[in-house]
Amino acid sequence: MFINETTITVRYAETDQMGVVYHANYLVWCEIGRTGLIEQLGFKYTDMEKQGVLSPVINVNMNYLRPAKYGQQVTIKTWIESYTGIRVKYGYEMHNSLEELCLTGTSEHVCVNAETFRPVNIKKVFPDWHIAYETHKRHV
Repeated sequence: MFINETTITVRYAETDQMGVVYHANYLVWCEIGRTGLIEQLGFKYTDMEKQGVLSPVINVNMNYLRPAKYGQQVTIKTWIESYTGIRVKYGYEMHNSLEELCLTGTSEHVCVNAETFRPVNIKKVFPDWHIAYETHKRHV
């Protein structure tokens, strides 16, 4: 299983009145981690989009365990939790500067035709992505 690690610094604008990261910002950080993982595997979302394929989110599950706070470094760990050739589930963990586990979660995505929003078989349309995802997904 391949894991991407991305570190960000919590900005003031990402926190609430208590100085704690507002929950919706974790979704943005998941996207940062997911994009980093995809790029580290040698691919780019923009290349997919140029070929008329989008990858919408179809499900998100986040478990908030500890707060991340303004000024802390947060490490986002991202991996391919599962892959079916059409659906991809990414896994996430986020740790704060104190090395406390702040969040665990997953997001599920499908590839669809940009015009029709009908599912696209990744193996057929993006064989290189398919091989990389099969190779690097979590093996249970």
